[in-house]
Amino acid sequence: MVSLHSSNYSPRLLAFLSLLIPGLGLFIRGHTRQAIQTVFISVVLALTVWWSRNWGGAGTQIFAGILFFLPWWTFQSYHASLPIPLSIVATWNRVWERGLDIRYLGGLFLFSAVMDLSIILGNPDYQLQVFCTRPGGILGLLTKLQSPFFHVLIGYGFLRLVRWGLSAYLVYASYGLMNALANFACEGYGRIRMVFFLTLLVFTLYVFMRRKCFGQKSQEGLSRA
Repeated sequence: MVSLHSSNYSPRLLAFLSLLIPGLGLFIRGHTRQAIQTVFISVVLALTVWWSRNWGGAGTQIFAGILFFLPWWTFQSYHASLPIPLSIVATWNRVWERGLDIRYLGGLFLFSAVMDLSIILGNPDYQLQVFCTRPGGILGLLTKLQSPFFHVLIGYGFLRLVRWGLSAYLVYASYGLMNALANFACEGYGRIRMVFFLTLLVFTLYVFMRRKCFGQKSQEGLSRA
């Protein structure tokens, strides 16, 4: 097998190739073992996402893809672009130290804002349940629009790693958790409702744990990424 030196390829090209096919950027650099490892993990995660449809339908499958496969897909692309053959653990440490995981979450928030807005425009008669009520009219529209608005606000704050981004998220997460608890009290147990609540709780704990990423020091670390 011919080993191609990584200096022949720009980091952006290597990342792009791995976005097309997981592990491809590593393979053409000659890191065959890491490429095979990447492909194996990708296949396992893809099968897990495919299986999740049997458990909770198409919505659960999309959610599982965003929660598991998409982060890995992005991570392995970044891993392939690094100038030295780092291990997966070393690459994760690099991501952790420079707050790149928070920036990734910021991108997810912006993506979800677009999805929310498309759902709102595609289903104008849908009434969102808020604290056991489904407001209509102008109030109902404003209630629905608060989701893409906050997602854009939080997404930008996370991408820039600014402190107000963390504050905006904690306010919005508190609202989401209280709303979920109120709907539990009114509607009772629901599998989707429970998954949403637990996911939001774990997600919020993770963001709070990473609160030190937000601020000037994180920005300086990001500039060296």
